[in-house]
Amino acid sequence: MEVVVVPVAEAARLAADAVEAVLRTRQRPVLGLATGSSPLALYDELARRHADEGLSFAHARGFLLDEYVGLPPGDPERYRAVVGRELVARTDLPPDAVLGPDGDAADLPAACAAYERAIADAGGVDLQVLGIGTDGHVGFNEPGSSLASRTRVKTLAEQTRRDNARFFGDDPAAVPAHVLTQGLATIRDARHLVLLAAGPAKAAAVAQLVEGPVSARWPATVLQLHPHVTVLVDEAAAARLELAEHYRATWRGKPAWQGL
Repeated sequence: MEVVVVPVAEAARLAADAVEAVLRTRQRPVLGLATGSSPLALYDELARRHADEGLSFAHARGFLLDEYVGLPPGDPERYRAVVGRELVARTDLPPDAVLGPDGDAADLPAACAAYERAIADAGGVDLQVLGIGTDGHVGFNEPGSSLASRTRVKTLAEQTRRDNARFFGDDPAAVPAHVLTQGLATIRDARHLVLLAAGPAKAAAVAQLVEGPVSARWPATVLQLHPHVTVLVDEAAAARLELAEHYRATWRGKPAWQGL
C-alpha cells in the first residue's frame, strides 16, 4: 500500500495520471467509478484533460461501485446520474459504456449476480476509484461486511445516512435505506485501487485503513491485502497516521520514472 500525503488538487492530478496511463496503454480499458465527494476533484481534472489535452475515453468502459435502491427514475442523486453529470457528459466516454448495478430490478439478488458476470465478461476492472466513509466503509460495505463479499444488497448504517444527508436536503430520512454495492472481494479483484480521502472527518478511518488490523469492523482495512493500492490523502485526513512522516519521506524519495 502506497500512502501519499498531498493537497487535494495534487491528489486529483496524481489519480488522473494513473487513469490516463490506463487509458493510453490498454486497448479496452475498464474503469471502476465511485461517487460521493472524494472523486469530484479527480473527475474535474479528467474533464479538463479531455477538453484541453484531448484525453479520450471513447474506447473505455466504466462500472459503478454502487447504486441506491428505490430512487425514482430521473432522480439526480442516482449514482448513474451523478457519474453522468460529473464525467460522462464532460468527456467522450460513451453513456452506454457505463454500467451500474440495477437498483430498479424486481429480483435484486439476480441483478447483483448479473453485475458480477458483466464485470468478469469485460475482463475485470483495470483501475478502481474509491473513497472511504467515516465508519471505514468502501463502496457501501458497512462495518460487519464479509471480507469475502460480492455484489449484493446492503442496508445503510445510520451514520452513512447522516453523512449522505447533505445530498438529500440535509434530511437523513430521505437517504434510501438500501443499496446495491460491489462487495469487498469484488473491489479487490480490480488490478489497481486508488483511494482518495480529504478532511478531518476521514482521519480515523484513514488511520485504520492504513495502520489498523484487518477487520470487518473497518471494512476498508481489507485493502491491505491487495498488491497495488494507492491512498491519496490531504494533511487533515492523514492527521492520525503514526507513520505519516515515513510516508512523506518515501514519496519524496520515489524514483521519477515510477508511477503510482
